[in-house]
Amino acid sequence: MALKGNLRDFSTTQLLNLINLAKKTGTLVIEGPRQGAQMSFRNGKLVYAAMGQDDGSLTTILHRAGKLTGEQAKALRARAANATDKELGLLLINAGYASQGDIISSIKNHTTEVVYRLFTWVEGMFRFEPALMPGDDKITVPIDLENVIMEGARRMKEWELLNEELPNLDMALKFTDRPNAANIRNMNLSVEEWRVVSFINPKNSMKAIAKANNMSDLEIRKVVYGLLQAGLVEIVRPEGMARPQPMTSAGRKAAAAAATPEGKAAQAGVVNKLIARIKAL
Repeated sequence: MALKGNLRDFSTTQLLNLINLAKKTGTLVIEGPRQGAQMSFRNGKLVYAAMGQDDGSLTTILHRAGKLTGEQAKALRARAANATDKELGLLLINAGYASQGDIISSIKNHTTEVVYRLFTWVEGMFRFEPALMPGDDKITVPIDLENVIMEGARRMKEWELLNEELPNLDMALKFTDRPNAANIRNMNLSVEEWRVVSFINPKNSMKAIAKANNMSDLEIRKVVYGLLQAGLVEIVRPEGMARPQPMTSAGRKAAAAAATPEGKAAQAGVVNKLIARIKAL
């Protein structure tokens, strides 16, 4: 029987640690509140990841990585619509559009970025399917989980700090009175920052801006935080929006109990049981 659970009880970090320790082969399927995701492993190494309805085709991956222009990507979709990723990869290499190194590095970056987004998920059901693996048409690149876990933990800490600064993405942004449009044009902003700036309007929430630019919650928070620190924008709170409520006494008691040695020991015991279960698969 496949291993099942809830991300409220076991985080992505814990699950990856378990799979790494057990050197498992199979696919971890996660069903979140808004979309699903899959991570596939071979002998404990990450080899593939996909998120919801995101286009994970080789053409799109190379385009996002800057290895193909928009026109090249459009032409490939039209002329090689029925080609598998492996077939398309060989065509691109033989035609001189991309090298094998370009393809491998782009797929690796795409795979890890999908997984890093999953580190911020706190809701969702998961199950480990030992017999489920990507199809033969997919190009898989083995990635050491130790590096993924370390970078994911770093990003998770960053996400927690940014979440404290910007807890509600339903709020909008507006330019401050101090900088004018001419000053902003003369600033050295990144591509991501310019994309966000172009959508800043009291009617556009940060969540809507992120969706329009295909950015994760972490990515939009990083850009907005930088713009706030630079004094370029300020947050607009819609009328009638309730302010964040302080933690209740029951919540404080639960948090305190979890932080005690007994609470930590109980959590460790549950994790050890999960390790035994995943090794038995």
